[in-house]
Amino acid sequence: MYIDMGVLELKTELQKMIEQENDISILKALRTLLEKTRLDPVLKEKLTSRALKSENDIKAGRLLSKDEMIKRTDDHLRK
Repeated sequence: MYIDMGVLELKTELQKMIEQENDISILKALRTLLEKTRLDPVLKEKLTSRALKSENDIKAGRLLSKDEMIKRTDDHLRK
């Protein structure tokens, strides 16, 4: 679990994940996230919390299918 990791261990794991990532859009999103959160500690805390919640959801099998995600997005955009 990430909460039990120290800063060094987490940075090492993130570096390995980034090195293995080949999707340019994900890498750009990570760069943007890191650049923006340096400027706003409240945003950084909120995004970190969301990321940890997402990781826990994935581990617990709480996932949406592609069709469910499209429907949810469409519903949100129609509001």
